[in-house]
Amino acid sequence: MRRFGTAAAALALAGAGLAGTAGVAGAATGHGAKAASDATCSTVWGSGDKSATDANAEPLKNIRTGQGACYDRMVFDISGATGKAGYHVGYVDAFHQDGSGQRIPVTGGAILEIYVSAPSHDPETGRQTYAGRAGKPLPGVNLTGYQTFKDTKFGASFEGQTQVGLGVRARLPFRVLQSGDQLIVDVAHHW
Repeated sequence: MRRFGTAAAALALAGAGLAGTAGVAGAATGHGAKAASDATCSTVWGSGDKSATDANAEPLKNIRTGQGACYDRMVFDISGATGKAGYHVGYVDAFHQDGSGQRIPVTGGAILEIYVSAPSHDPETGRQTYAGRAGKPLPGVNLTGYQTFKDTKFGASFEGQTQVGLGVRARLPFRVLQSGDQLIVDVAHHW
């Protein structure tokens, strides 16, 4: 009986040792998971201009932003759009309003100029569908706490396209995607 008690005590101690090791392994795994997460954030998007010449006659309804683990995201809602939307996205040295050429200050380490083939008004009625005003921050967009996005400015809605200036922390890789009637611009947190 005494041997059984000794064996049970030894097993209990061994179990405690394994539990302690599991805690250390979990801590190491947590660090490894962070390193793996950093590795999954590496991107081959590049920082060169990206464009699609597809046209869209549907008006822009909204612009909103969000944050991901690896990037900050800007979404252009073009409700009712079918097929591909046209766009041109690229870094510029200064942001100038389309049509007038007036310089609009945008803060950040770099400026991403975004053109979307969707006017901010209904082409048939002339009624405004998106409340952007030239030279002003995008309505309803708050970038507090964003890692990459620093500033937004509405440029213009001119000749069937809407122009936005996006101030970012630095010239970072970005991608442009379309999902249904949304055009998405993701800017990576790091190279």
